[in-house]
Amino acid sequence: MIYHKLRCRQCQIVGVTNLFRGAMDITRHAGQAPLWRNLASRLLNQTAILVGRVVSQALAVEGTHRYQLAALATLDAFGAVSQAELCRRTNIDRSDMNAVVNALEAEGIVTRVSDPDDRRQNIVEMTETGKARFERLKAGLAEAEDRALAPLAPADRRELLRLLRVLHDYHAVPPPSAESRG
Repeated sequence: MIYHKLRCRQCQIVGVTNLFRGAMDITRHAGQAPLWRNLASRLLNQTAILVGRVVSQALAVEGTHRYQLAALATLDAFGAVSQAELCRRTNIDRSDMNAVVNALEAEGIVTRVSDPDDRRQNIVEMTETGKARFERLKAGLAEAEDRALAPLAPADRRELLRLLRVLHDYHAVPPPSAESRG
């Protein structure tokens, strides 16, 4: 809940991880039980936190956070879309997306206008300023990912990405209900 409230208020993930850093140092492994040290779920979680810090720092250089990145990446890939479609494509809640679009609009990164075909919807589009910021973000993210994945050879990076997609896709599908199993 703390994470959700901080994220919604457009705090940087770096600040959130700093909040929890004092509670547990996830960088030390000496003296840990082998079962605990080698638990795949624990390693995935802690690696995500550590790598997330690197990525969040790259985003912070541009004054951007992950939800804003998701919105900009979606607008870059699909062009102007309704705010509702932006929510669907990014899996971001409507109220959170409204805060994201408000902040981006205030900075001149996006424009939002009423859909002429459906006045109940807003169309969000990236401005030239937004496109320039997104290009800088992509460059910064590429550097951050290079730092985060530095110990891996290019083939290992591709394999890691493939395996992460397999795991993600497997767990993203809800398990069949007892009723559907007959």
